[in-house]
Amino acid sequence: MLSPALVESALARGRTPPNIFIGYSGGVDSHVLLHLCASSAMLKGKTTAVYVHHGLQAEAGQWAVHCEEIAHSLDVNFQCLRVNAHPQTGESPEEAARNARYAALASLLGQDDVLLVAQHREDQLETVLLQLFRGSGLRGLSGMPERMAFGAGWLLRPLLPISKQAIDAYAQSHSLSWVEDPSNQHSDYDRNFLRNDIVPLLKQRWPALDKTVARAAAHCAEAEAVLGKLAGQLANTAINTDDSTLSISRLLGFSEVEQKLVIRHWLQHLGLKMPSQTVIGRLQTEVLAARADAAPLLSTPSYSLRRYQDKLYCLRPSSATLLTGIWPKGQQAFAINGHQRLVCLPSSRGIAKTVWQQALVEIRARQGGEKIRLPNRQGRHSLKNLYQEAGVPPWERDLMPLVYLDGQLAAVGAIWISAEFYCEEEVGCMAFWKTDNIL
Repeated sequence: MLSPALVESALARGRTPPNIFIGYSGGVDSHVLLHLCASSAMLKGKTTAVYVHHGLQAEAGQWAVHCEEIAHSLDVNFQCLRVNAHPQTGESPEEAARNARYAALASLLGQDDVLLVAQHREDQLETVLLQLFRGSGLRGLSGMPERMAFGAGWLLRPLLPISKQAIDAYAQSHSLSWVEDPSNQHSDYDRNFLRNDIVPLLKQRWPALDKTVARAAAHCAEAEAVLGKLAGQLANTAINTDDSTLSISRLLGFSEVEQKLVIRHWLQHLGLKMPSQTVIGRLQTEVLAARADAAPLLSTPSYSLRRYQDKLYCLRPSSATLLTGIWPKGQQAFAINGHQRLVCLPSSRGIAKTVWQQALVEIRARQGGEKIRLPNRQGRHSLKNLYQEAGVPPWERDLMPLVYLDGQLAAVGAIWISAEFYCEEEVGCMAFWKTDNIL
């Protein structure tokens, strides 16, 4: 039954939100959701309708005006957000518009704020079918959740159990006025093709299709939750917390199916898209099964997977290069690339402060053949051997800053300090730390 109580019940399952935002496109579905909220005494004064102006259609400006007028007529706050929805390389127009829209909406939410969107049961049907046709696993076949973390707050879909027929009937019975997006009639896009051509045909044979597929999606979501818990438990034994890599030896101790679970969990933990079955298969056969002394590389458009010693690394595309030059006197930090810096901090051990302040300090890149004598170790050691001993991956070595004092190698990044400069006795020594953020 469509009533304000439906929205109130969905909101009651979490903390009381300070602010409630409604994704309002001006279409019939979002208008019904807005009308339900405006009819609730409990939501008075804390609801804002948000129209996202994609700038892709000439009518978008008129729709924004319509949405503002409707919101004001319902005594609801209104906000219009303009976004750049033009697709980037590898993005479909649908994906670009969706990504831009949700990024803009997420930026509005503060702690425990809620965004309400008007997706319904037939939207869920379309989502599950699209995921099925793309060969998705349980996560994709689970469809859209009714509640999920979003930005600093939450995203809720209170109409997800409701049929499209019930929404249209509510709109007509309350004489609502909405806009029709002409692009919805074009079947060029996959979702529109399903909505306009395929789903009506399927429902002739199976009238309750939206309800039964929604039920199947709920079953998949439950199974995915159980598998996700298992994957997390397995991953906790295989993920190296210090650098977010995977232990190859621990991973190979799992069955092939468990390996897939852990790999997907690991990539999700890193904030990356789920890999295809092909990528997972190649990872298992070309990388995990490679010789222990090999250095295989598996690249995807978004990231690359590399093996070094007993670790599996996930690397994002980077154009980082080591910045070199003279370290200005009196300056605490030196930027070594676009997102990292080498910081010199007071310490009880390191380079004597007086030596540091009087020397010409220079940051150089590795040329090859450099050697260093370390405290409490005999002889001089090549950086190549030290890197291998410490497990520093080959692709990180050329980005490791070398610190020279008056032309002598004094430190290697934040890892080693030369015995010639190392001090524990003088008050006010300087130690090096590399940080990920440049302030």
